[in-house]
Amino acid sequence: MLTGVLLLSAAGVGGAVPVAAADDQAGPTVTTRYGQVRGEAGESAHSYLGIPYAAPPVGGLRWKPPAPPARWTGVRDATTPGNPCMQAGSETPWGDLAGPGTPSEDCLYLNVHTPAERSLRDRPVMVWIHGGGFTIGSGTFYDGDELAARGDVVVVTLNYRLGAFGYLAHPGLAEESPEGVSGNYGLLDQQAALRWVRQNIEAFGGDPDKVTIFGESAGGGSVCQHLVSPRALGLFDRAVAQSGCGFPLPTQQSQQRTGTSWADTVGCADVACLRSRPAAELLTASLNPGARWVPNVDGRVLPLQIAHALESGRFHKVPVLQGTTADEGRLTVATTYDLAGRQLTAAGYPVAVRTLYGDRADTILARYPLTEYGTPAEALGAILTDSQFACLQDRTARLMAGHTRSYQYEFADRHAMDYLNLPVGFPIGAPHGSEIRYVFGGVSGTPAQNALAAKMLGYWTSFARTGVPYAADAPRWSQYPKVQVLAPEAITVSTSFPEDHKCDLWNQAAGS
Repeated sequence: MLTGVLLLSAAGVGGAVPVAAADDQAGPTVTTRYGQVRGEAGESAHSYLGIPYAAPPVGGLRWKPPAPPARWTGVRDATTPGNPCMQAGSETPWGDLAGPGTPSEDCLYLNVHTPAERSLRDRPVMVWIHGGGFTIGSGTFYDGDELAARGDVVVVTLNYRLGAFGYLAHPGLAEESPEGVSGNYGLLDQQAALRWVRQNIEAFGGDPDKVTIFGESAGGGSVCQHLVSPRALGLFDRAVAQSGCGFPLPTQQSQQRTGTSWADTVGCADVACLRSRPAAELLTASLNPGARWVPNVDGRVLPLQIAHALESGRFHKVPVLQGTTADEGRLTVATTYDLAGRQLTAAGYPVAVRTLYGDRADTILARYPLTEYGTPAEALGAILTDSQFACLQDRTARLMAGHTRSYQYEFADRHAMDYLNLPVGFPIGAPHGSEIRYVFGGVSGTPAQNALAAKMLGYWTSFARTGVPYAADAPRWSQYPKVQVLAPEAITVSTSFPEDHKCDLWNQAAGS
């Protein structure tokens, strides 16, 4: 891993920075507020990669809110993505989520994908926030060309600081802050990217007054965090949260205690010491399993827990589309057991549940008896799906429905992952993340799967256009409490989602 260079550490404070001019070969050129960029022309879509939306957060800018990027002279080559943010290896069944490039602190770049065909009207803008548990991933891993071309939208993907670099909370950092807070730098990066979009996207043919944020897993959680963040006011007009909304977050105080303990393991008693350490050393130290690098409720960037904010109506009341996959938890079971070289047995099933849920295990086992599932892995997968995803997201959809248009879905293609041929001893079904390629238009499956992907792409892009999910030759999508079940066999409507996922059990545990 390479540390970020100091080339642009003073970016945003004044003069223009010269950059190597793009080649004279044909390529679409766009003028932003910071300088010109030349992208790559495709048959159906144009792409502009590696555009800086903030100054590199290196040196004295490490653990600071993002600063504006420097202006440049000449035409910047925008055919190569910027580096992903600092992270460890991120191999998954889908590939390396870091995407191309070498992880670096100099990583605050975004990519813009536009339809090749010109339009007389500005197009809706969809800004993708990647997942990866706030510790891995990059925007470039997700190619927005197909979504842009087929959906007639402008697609933006972005990087944001991860792990300790994005979410370290520490008393010394709070002392530096005019508001006395620390952490949440990754969220502030995302908001800086959204401000860049508001200021520059019209030059790419996008409508700055029709911006949709959408993301999955940690990206879906980020979407809901922006919904309750006062600092995101006016930065977006619709929101799509895929498999991530509603997770409870630590408080500022608890995260600062965690940050202080972590700094001690690095051998640093103050922030100056932490800033002096090489990024690679900090990355290695951040992999300590006791550290939890996530956003925190600091009273400013995030004033309240998501559920409390939604319950009281203290959030940005834009239309929201959110949902989960039918078998979210099976991927966790697969990576914990089968892909790690072992299988969950019938005898091991109650042991696993007791390890996870302690005193509540007997009640849970009674509601999820092995006799109702084909394998122990499927039974444990159902518990994880319901407790960690389905019921949390159903609750947020219900709370939002009291204040704004709220739409909920369940992605239920039980063969969505078959193309990966994963070496698992149970049906992987429709696990966490399996809906993403359907939304982005990257499916090449059976005719029924291809048709479902086309309808999902239509639902998502029409929602970005109008605030109402609609797709040609697809059923009407009603608001919550009805749930749109997205399956290749047929798109249906569920009126029993909370019952199907035993949400009475999990809501009782959550106190709702």
